[in-house]
This record gives sequence, C-alpha cells and structure tokens, in this order.
Amino acid sequence: MKKKNFVSMIMSTIGGILFAIGMCMCLLPQWNAFTQGVVIGIVGAVVLLAMLIVRRRMEGKPAIRLNGKAIGTMLLGIAGALAFGTGMCMVMVWELLVPGIFAGLAGMVLLLCLIPICKGIK
Repeated sequence: MKKKNFVSMIMSTIGGILFAIGMCMCLLPQWNAFTQGVVIGIVGAVVLLAMLIVRRRMEGKPAIRLNGKAIGTMLLGIAGALAFGTGMCMVMVWELLVPGIFAGLAGMVLLLCLIPICKGIK
C-alpha cells in the first residue's frame, strides 16, 4: 500500500467516525448532547477536509481551484446527502414511511447524478 493511500485511509476513518458520532449525538434526543454533537461533527468534517488537502499535496497536485463546475458539484453533493439523510430521518425517527422513502430516493438520484458529472459519460 502506498503511503498516500494509507494516510488517506487513516484520516478518512477518523474523520468519518467523528462525523458520524457527532451526528448521532445531535439526532438522538435520548443522549441530550446536541451541542457537543455539533462540535464533534464539525471536528470530523475538518479532519475530512484536511485529509483532502493532505492527499492532494501528497499526489503533487495543486490545491483545489474553485470554479463554477466545482462549486456546482459540491452543492449537488450536499443537496443529495441532505435529501438522503432527511429521508432516513423521516423513516426511522419521525415515522413518516412513504414521504421518507421518496425523500431518500430523491437523495439517491441526486447523488447518482454526481457520477456522470465527475467522471463523464463515454
């Protein structure tokens, strides 16, 4: 395994776990840890962002340039993840089965739209 892959794996695992625990702390009212969950979630997101920067530097690539396509792709990914997560919350937490399934499906479609945008159709 190459060094850049190992470092990316470790940082993404740590960041993903911190982000997931933070979101659980926010969304489970039994834990009574909303504020702490927000802090842990933000720390996880920062670790994931740092992983992206470290990975690009280890590959010798320049920093990410923000252009219209990059911003649009990020916004589409954020919208898809939020729709997917909202659908899951609607089904599991709020017990709204049918609307939650449709919201989750809409999120899946938005996330699937990222593939042709990022990789292109050949």
